[in-house]
Amino acid sequence: MISAYVRDIANTALAAYASQTPWYLTTNAPDIVRQLMKACGDGYALHGDAMIHRSAIIEPGAQLKGPTLIGPNCFVASSALLRGGCFLDHDCILGPGVELKSSFMFAGSKAAHLNFIGDSVIGADVNIEAGAMIANYRNERAEKRIRITAADGVMDTGVDKFGALVGDSVRIGANAVIAPGALLKPETIVARLALIDQASGV
Repeated sequence: MISAYVRDIANTALAAYASQTPWYLTTNAPDIVRQLMKACGDGYALHGDAMIHRSAIIEPGAQLKGPTLIGPNCFVASSALLRGGCFLDHDCILGPGVELKSSFMFAGSKAAHLNFIGDSVIGADVNIEAGAMIANYRNERAEKRIRITAADGVMDTGVDKFGALVGDSVRIGANAVIAPGALLKPETIVARLALIDQASGV
């Protein structure tokens, strides 16, 4: 469940999804983000298919391919790309060259620059250094289904695209690669240049 990794989810706009799997959120990201957009208050303004809080800074050259919801005090740099249904809670930062696809980022999380984050749930206060990637697709296998090896066995997600569930206060070092299906517990530290692959060898 997402609540085991994102402690404060019950106090966010995504409270209704606290007991869901992260791949439920990412697979249904466009619909979920559109529903969240309908509930936004007066502090938000609609720009095309993006709902943006008035205190957020979106630099010229950033591409927002909706639906996208960007919360208070967020910063999205020029050349960042958001697509496929994205949610940024308050105080999130996406630096230059960051691509966020069908993903949810909670309060205070940051992706420095030149990152790809695909079909993922990123907890609060996560820092992702430059060049780190969260992959979402098993390109190297004939069988694309995402299966995750966990303490109680192998979980079959039932989906072909899922990146990671990244817990609160995780630190991901520069140029690290998080393979599809990773579950990173809160406060995990991923070394620079590391490869994290928790998937079943199916």
